[in-house]
Amino acid sequence: MGRAFECRRRAKEARWDKMSKVFPKLAKILTMAAKEGGPDPESNAKLRMAIANAKAENLPKDNIDAAIKRAAAKDAQDIVEVNYEGKGPHGVLLFIECATDNSNRSVTNIKTYFNKNGGQMAPSGSLDFLFSRKAAVEFALIPGMDLEEIEFALIDGGLEELIEEDGIVTAYADYSSFATLTHAVEQLGIVVKKAELRRVASNPIELTDEQLEEVEKLIDKIEDDDDVQAVFTNIA
Repeated sequence: MGRAFECRRRAKEARWDKMSKVFPKLAKILTMAAKEGGPDPESNAKLRMAIANAKAENLPKDNIDAAIKRAAAKDAQDIVEVNYEGKGPHGVLLFIECATDNSNRSVTNIKTYFNKNGGQMAPSGSLDFLFSRKAAVEFALIPGMDLEEIEFALIDGGLEELIEEDGIVTAYADYSSFATLTHAVEQLGIVVKKAELRRVASNPIELTDEQLEEVEKLIDKIEDDDDVQAVFTNIA
């Protein structure tokens, strides 16, 4: 997803009703991370970052603790990660990451969103090669912060690019360097705002405002689904 589009989406996310949309998605990520690597964030880097991301979105501590405990419950539902790919209007490609306890429900819903909003699903794996997986670590730009020094210090952590936009600094690296890059940022005493894996389009496209509005109708429907964790596009 292009950076300009990312900023536009970020502004929209700020207006979302987090209690009904964002919080359940964060809870799923926490439960999955705890089930995969254990409930101790000190020894589970994925859970540690999931907690940090949840706190950044103001998810209450009680909700965080409950989501982690849910992973060890005997009646805990199996939540799996599944990906879907598709094409929207005006040559837009979409890569959709889901966390679900019912993949049949998820694929049916995603297919419906495409069919009703001028798009169509694509066979699994047909668009994957058009996106590069990147580790992205965000932190706030603080007065007096020397980005050149930070950039140099993060090279050993796998840093490929450091971007500052609207007071938010994003450090990018190959997805395989997620843990080392996150650790390198933390070692500098910087508070991580968000750390995640993203899919960046190899050949982003430009859309007019009218075209973007049409495409956003499809993206909005997909993002509102409870099973959807992230939507990546080739929009610049």
